[in-house]
This record gives sequence, C-alpha cells and structure tokens, in this order.
Amino acid sequence: MVFGVDQRSCREAELSSRVELFERIRRDRRLDPLVSQRMLAKRYHVSRKTVRAALASAVPPTPGKRGPRVSALDPAKPWIDAMLVEDLRAPRKQRHTIRRIFERLCQEYGFADRVSYSTVQNYVNLRRPQIAAERAAKHGVLPGMVPQLHEPAAEAEVDFCDAWIRLADNPEPVRIHLFSLRLSYSGKAIHRGFVSESQQAFMEGHVEAFRVLGGVPTRHIRYDNLKPAVHRICFGRTRIESQTWVTFRSHYGFDAFYCLPGKEGAHEKGGVENEGGRFRRAWLTPVPQVASLAELNERLAAIDERENARIVNGKHHPVGVDFAAEAPLLAPLPDEDFECGVTLTPTVNKNSRVTVRQCYYSVPARFIGRKLRVLLRANEMLVFDGRTLVARHPRINRKFDYRDDLDHFLEILLGKPGALAGSTALAQARKDGSFTAVHEQFWEAAKTAHGPAHGTRILIEVLLLHRHRPADAVIAGIQAALEVGSVNPELVAIEARKAAGGLHPPVHPTLAQPSPPLDISPPDEDDADVDADGGLHGDDDRPMAEVIELRTRLPLPPDRRPPPSVDQYDQLLSHHRTSRR
Repeated sequence: MVFGVDQRSCREAELSSRVELFERIRRDRRLDPLVSQRMLAKRYHVSRKTVRAALASAVPPTPGKRGPRVSALDPAKPWIDAMLVEDLRAPRKQRHTIRRIFERLCQEYGFADRVSYSTVQNYVNLRRPQIAAERAAKHGVLPGMVPQLHEPAAEAEVDFCDAWIRLADNPEPVRIHLFSLRLSYSGKAIHRGFVSESQQAFMEGHVEAFRVLGGVPTRHIRYDNLKPAVHRICFGRTRIESQTWVTFRSHYGFDAFYCLPGKEGAHEKGGVENEGGRFRRAWLTPVPQVASLAELNERLAAIDERENARIVNGKHHPVGVDFAAEAPLLAPLPDEDFECGVTLTPTVNKNSRVTVRQCYYSVPARFIGRKLRVLLRANEMLVFDGRTLVARHPRINRKFDYRDDLDHFLEILLGKPGALAGSTALAQARKDGSFTAVHEQFWEAAKTAHGPAHGTRILIEVLLLHRHRPADAVIAGIQAALEVGSVNPELVAIEARKAAGGLHPPVHPTLAQPSPPLDISPPDEDDADVDADGGLHGDDDRPMAEVIELRTRLPLPPDRRPPPSVDQYDQLLSHHRTSRR
C-alpha cells in the first residue's frame, strides 16, 4: 500500500489497473487471434487463470468477501453484554469498568490465558454505546439533537477554557483561564482572562460582561457544574449553591440553569462550548505577548468589539446587528456593582509580609505586628489600613510563592543595609525594571565614596524619594548628581524637584571646571525676593526650587528677632497690687 493513501483508494487504483490489464489482453487477442493464453500470461506476468478471465469478460471479477474473523473472545461476548446491560440499571458510580470486566472473565470464566486486556477493552468500547442505543430504541427513544429557538435577551451561556500567553519578559507561555459569556440569541460574547477559575474570577467575569452588554438576561444563564457556583451536585438538576453565589445572583436578578454532568450536559450549552476554542484559534494564535493581564483584557475588549461584524454560521445578520435589537430587551443593571472580592484580616509578620491563601505579599514595614484588611480579587490583592490603601499586588496563583515591593522594606534596610544586596525585594525590583541601571550606578558610586554600609544608606535615602516624586524625575535627579560626580541625596532631591516641576534644567559644569560646593543655607533677603504667593525668586526673576524635606535634618538658621518685652506684664502686676490695697 502506498503511504498516505487509504485502503479504499488503493482498491480503486488496483481495480483500475486490472481493467486496463484486461483491456490489453483482449486487444492483443483481437489483433492476433492465434496468440496463445500461455504467451499472453508470459507477456503480462500473470497467470493463465487471469488471462482466461480477461478473455471471458471485460469486467474484472470482484474479490469475494472474507468471512468473519474468529476471535478467542467470542465465547465471552454474551457474558460481557450481560454485564453492560446490568450496568444500565446500576448507579452511575457502581458500574463495571473495563478492568473489572477483565478481572471477572479471568476469575469467574477461566479466560486468564485466553484473551488480553486490550482485546476486552476494544470490545467493551464498541459495545457499550451500542447496548445503550438498543435499549433507548426499545423505549421509542433515538439519539440526536433538536434545534432550538432562542428568544432575544432571554438566555446566555457561561464557561471557562484554557489559553496561553507570554507574560512580561517570560519566554515560556503561561496558562490563563479565559472566561466567556455568550448571549444565545445574537451570539454576542464577552471574553476576559484570569489567573485562576476562582469564585472571584467567576463573578468578576459576570460583572464585566453585564457592564459591556448593558443589562442582564431575563430568563436564565446556563452553566455546567463549576465549583465557584455549585457546592454539591444532587440527583437530577438539583444543586446546592454556595451562599456568595446566591447573593450575587440575587443582586443582579437572574436565575441559573445547570446542565447535566458529562457530555450530555455539554450539548445543552453547545454555543459557549465551541466559543472558547473558536476564539482561541482565531485571536490567540500565535501566543500573544502582553505586559500584564490588564493589557490582555484591554485587547480582548477590543477584539469583542471587532467581532460585531462576524456572521455566525446559520445566521443572516452580523452579531452586532442582532445584538442591537437584543440589547434594549435586557433587564437593567442594579445601581451599584457587586463587590466580588473576599475580605480577610491577616496579621503582618516580622518579615513585613501577610499570608493570603498560602501565598506571601509584602506590606509597608510600619505595620509589622498589626492586623490589616485584605481584599482578594480575581487578578489583584489590595491591602487597607482602615480605608487607606497601603499595598497593591497582582494575585499569585502558585502555592508558597511571594510578591515583594522594595519600597516596603526601606525603613528596615536603613538599620540593616547589608541585607539589601541579597534581598528578594531587590531581585524582584531588578526583574520588573523598577531598579534600573541608573540606580545600580549610583549605588556603586556611593559605596566607593563612603563604604558599603553608609553608601547603601545613601541609596536608600534616594529610594525614599520615589514616594514623593515620579520615577523618571528621581532617575533624572540621580543622573544629574552623577554627572557632577556627587552622591549627595540632597542634590538628587533638588534635581528631582526641578525635573518633576518643569523648572529650568540644571546647568552641569564640565569636569575641567568643577562646580562649587552646594549651598543649602536659607537664602538672604538680598539674594532672593518673596513674591505675593510666598515663592522665592532669584536675581534673574526665575522661580527657584522649593525647599525639599529630607530625612537628614539641616541646622536651623540663627534667630535674629529681638527678645520679647515684658513691660506690659509688669504693669498688670502693679495694677493688681494697687487694687488689693
């Protein structure tokens, strides 16, 4: 058989060649009636039986069908069929597996050395659906599907599917969970990516979909038995739902329709079952490169808008046209969105971290030993002190992983500067790019000028400026200080203030003309004037940088005011004595 050609094609090719062979044999006999069958057989390398058949008929005879192949499993087939029929009346979790059928054949019927497991497996996989179909046919039931008519704005379907993206600078694809909500009438679908299939992701996907659609389906939404919604599966379609999910449904005012478990239930929401794979092949191939899940969801939102021009198979109008007729019929949204995050109150441990779902997140060091309020959402984790947001991290999905922010440890590192070099926070800051090559250069210059410990403390003083100034302004201040050969944090603060406030750029002297030492004393009255707003102006009438408050306290200027007079107090004392006399 030729590789790549199926058996039927080979048979057709063989039949065609035999027809041509018969035609040539008959043609040679017609041109030379005296040629013998032996000569024709020798000429075409066939038997004389084939020559006689060709001379008798131009149509080659069809090969006879082979009889059924005898199998060693034939005596056991009635017993296997009886087990499969018995399974139709047994509970779903107490039916025969293929392994159990094979064990019974070996133990009860003596087939231990007569058949293999694979032979039994092939027969059971063939007969099990046949026996189920035969029983359904006896009751007048035939397998198949019935086309459905969906009313506008009445129904929707929801499901998760897996997808892969390249996140940030990670070259390896990362698996995410793609949430899909699809309206049954128009086919309008909303897609969002999450790090997990948690209850928070499940509900946030609904909130985002309802917001984009501008309403809620009026009848129900179809689901399979997802863990975020279903706490326990009972008989039939009865489900015990989680209390948070019930509250969410009550808030938005819609009912849930739970499909049957297994493949039968998948057919009950076939639209969204196919939607995930279709969307993944159409828009996420090749694997997209994104900086964050927020960027991915922005792309997905734009793709959902572009798909309004798509025509679903079997429809006459694009998705956007049908949705425009469906949108006004959706139930209105409530006045406020439902808060899908879960609230926790962990205690900050000694390493300035909180433990949330067996993952570790850093918080500012001043909260060590205190309990903080954590709001855990689908893709992020927020930490509050009262109503003040003190930390924000992307949600971690892998157990015992961590997320550290270098800014949260700066007060600790002031007392332990040697711990900075090997800290996880510094490694993470280098990885995400917040600790740049400019910071590295300043750190090396500070350690060279003042030693490792004091140089690291100088770097920490500069890193504290990031709390009050934009990152690009602080980096510009560091570069300005390095250009004049200085690692003074006060100079960095002033230059960062100029860069952030849009003041005139500093004039950096060349190395041949070193700059004079920085004068940080208060300006005299002759050198600067005070305007109506209280700001300082120099001789060239250009605004000067405001005073920067640093952690290093500067000496106070001398007090030139005259001492206060107490003459009025003496008069009061003398008046008091006169009145008493």
